[in-house]
Amino acid sequence: MTPSLSTGFRAAALAAVVAFALSPLAHAKVFSPDSFTLANGMQVVVVSNHRAPVVTHMVWYRAGAMDQAAGRTGAAHLLEHLMFKGTEANPDGVFSDIVARNGGRENAFTSQDFTGYFQSVAADRLELMMELEADRMVNLVMSQKDIDTEREVVREERRSRTDNDPGSRLNEQATAAFFMNHPYGNPVIGWDHEIQALTRDDLMGFYRSWYAPNNAILVVVGDVTMDQVRPLAEKFYGPIQARDLPARIDWHEPKATAAQRVTLVDPQVRQPSLTRRYRAPGYVYGNTEHAFPLEVLADILGGGTTSRMYRSLVVEQKIAAGAGAWYNPTSRGPTSIGFYGTPQPGGALEPVEAAIEAEIEKLLRDGVTEEEVRRSIARLQAEAIYVRDSLRAPAQVLGGALMIGMTVEEIEAWPERIGMVTAEAINAAARAVLSGDASITTLLLPKDDTDKGDG
Repeated sequence: MTPSLSTGFRAAALAAVVAFALSPLAHAKVFSPDSFTLANGMQVVVVSNHRAPVVTHMVWYRAGAMDQAAGRTGAAHLLEHLMFKGTEANPDGVFSDIVARNGGRENAFTSQDFTGYFQSVAADRLELMMELEADRMVNLVMSQKDIDTEREVVREERRSRTDNDPGSRLNEQATAAFFMNHPYGNPVIGWDHEIQALTRDDLMGFYRSWYAPNNAILVVVGDVTMDQVRPLAEKFYGPIQARDLPARIDWHEPKATAAQRVTLVDPQVRQPSLTRRYRAPGYVYGNTEHAFPLEVLADILGGGTTSRMYRSLVVEQKIAAGAGAWYNPTSRGPTSIGFYGTPQPGGALEPVEAAIEAEIEKLLRDGVTEEEVRRSIARLQAEAIYVRDSLRAPAQVLGGALMIGMTVEEIEAWPERIGMVTAEAINAAARAVLSGDASITTLLLPKDDTDKGDG
């Protein structure tokens, strides 16, 4: 089976790619995608790029960890593993063998919001990839033996990537506290005791509920045109019957009213660090008018070595080895804006935390300037220019954005939307999100340094 990259780390990496590529220049009509919808409800998106005779073929399902039943965490991710176990037409291992024999690469990923499967192959192998992917959309064979085997693979993945990594353990605990009601508080990979309890009925139920053409999007990027893709999509995906989808729960978070601190002390930690996160809206959730300003704000505060945080804490005060900010608006539900800092070797976290708080207070008091906004947008444009030549990034960007409810037109309109961001809008967004005490601060400390930074 293809190794899975679908833990929280993989989801965060994909989100970073999407947020990075959704910056201004990336959508200045660079992708110019063509799109249509099959009679069964499956959307097909094509981006032509004739630089090399290869294609990326991606099928996305609007079903992720947040769609699991209560007490069944890990089902979406374990099912992703089992999708490689085969169908009657292509038994265990045949799918991956065929991809490899045809010179292709494949993988899959699960996030809170969606699950995706992709192959990168020569353009003349696209028809074969569609035939294989359409087959496992409806004909998955799931034996108890395969379930038991892949369950242990997933548990080992959890042990190596989360249980044995202090930073991942701390993030998992903080995320569980950060989301008081929303299923985003559960890890994508699942809690170990619930992974062990998953049954074949749980997994087949999730598959039959959500893996349907009217809950899927096909994105093809590379040396093809819509005239070539349309008949193939109609041939292989078109005959698959649409299904009634379960009603989705409209999850919302209660108002956070208290600051929280989550501390992890571990002998594996060599360098202490801290983060502070605040709940924030995204492109499609909450007060969406703040999403674009917050993205520019995150760049102003933490986008590289010229950002406010880095310049103040690392260059000027020399109390930190690293500092920055993040914001990811590409999710179906609530998201976060946050800040991080690592002290200089041998230093304590207290001065770093105080400096981060001072920068937030300065922002709320004085705001940002139009010049900072102009430079930030220009910087985002310069970074995004490289995305246009990629054969995979357009598929990731378009698929991820469409999965959360955006349209092709909204994605392509990105330059206009980001160009409308002003200092006034950013300052209003900062006041809306960063004012008050409703935040979570995490402290990662070495075993022999328990008292530092946790005063």
